[in-house]
Amino acid sequence: MAFAPMGPEASFFAVLDQHRASLLAALRRGGGEPTGGGTRLASSSEVLASIESVIQGIISSVARNEAPAFTIENRSSWENIKFEDSVGLQMVSHCTTRKIKSDSPKSVKNFALILKILSMIYKLVQSNTYATKRDIYYTDSQLFGNQTVVDNIINDISCMLKVPRMSLHILSTSKGLIAGNLRYMEEDGTRVHCTCGSTAVAVPSNIQGIRNLITDAKFLLIVEKDATFQRLLDDNFCNRMSPCIMVTGKGVPDLNTRLLVKKLWDTFHIPIFTLVDADPHGIEIMCIYKYGSMAMSFEARNLTVPAIRWLGLLPSDIKRLNIPRDTLIPLTKRDQMKLDSVLKRPYVTCQPFWRKEMEIMADSKMKAEIQALTFLSSDYLSRVYLPNKLKFGGWI
Repeated sequence: MAFAPMGPEASFFAVLDQHRASLLAALRRGGGEPTGGGTRLASSSEVLASIESVIQGIISSVARNEAPAFTIENRSSWENIKFEDSVGLQMVSHCTTRKIKSDSPKSVKNFALILKILSMIYKLVQSNTYATKRDIYYTDSQLFGNQTVVDNIINDISCMLKVPRMSLHILSTSKGLIAGNLRYMEEDGTRVHCTCGSTAVAVPSNIQGIRNLITDAKFLLIVEKDATFQRLLDDNFCNRMSPCIMVTGKGVPDLNTRLLVKKLWDTFHIPIFTLVDADPHGIEIMCIYKYGSMAMSFEARNLTVPAIRWLGLLPSDIKRLNIPRDTLIPLTKRDQMKLDSVLKRPYVTCQPFWRKEMEIMADSKMKAEIQALTFLSSDYLSRVYLPNKLKFGGWI
């Protein structure tokens, strides 16, 4: 291993090493991951067979003089979602569905668009080629109207076929960044060497294709915001805490950033922590990495990492560090509604320490950005706050 050891002494990582040992023990007991673990993909032949089955159903409907329709599971209702601590949010086996009918003025265009994209996916899988969601949109931008229409249809198709989205040969443009002690090879043979310097590497657009991952990192830190991520790089945090890995999804994470975090967990089983603002939005972003989202619940097993821990910024840290009230921000009505919504989510019942932190926020009616720590000193986050949290186990 040629990573340069520039970080703290080995004793600094003692508590982290104990945490990793407990995570590995949980995995061995079978309680830390879904049965079988890892990412489940569908083979090209399985995807093609699924599409052919759907098309055969349409042909059969037409032969019976019936208007064909697509049946798609409803991904927008909590009634269709169940929670398992080892997986996160996932769809129930017998959930409510909706019909995309070919004889309804309200849904006929959507029916046609699904059929069109299904045809494109079939050709991509058959020829073993890939396209981005943006490529799909630009094949007929006037017909699709906007990119969101394409994105939603692709998710609906993935859900309908019960096939992971990455198996459809449609890629997303990545917005996430990664830095630290990590090397890997992309599908085309390009060798990527992430560094601890001030320049990060873009998260690959085909996570499925990366291989030969190498790291000696002691932990992975997920940073909510790009500005905080860049500040940590500028403060040389990665080098001083080496060996480590840092990732940011620049806010709500895209699919590729979530897939990368999941792949790093499945490959190395190192402790993963989140650094988010002490506000309802930051907490929800952390929950997406850890437990998933309602919209992508049909693919939870490929995306969630329940072993993730909340490192900061904790609402209780605000009082503990005597951060002045005038550096805090009052919760808006929208913030309060979001906080109430998160508190009602099924995973909060198994996270009493998280609930306590959220109740502190609700009682104070205040939120704080990570930048509030600069009141203590400009580099307090990188030189004091995070090192102490990592050294002494300040996560929940």
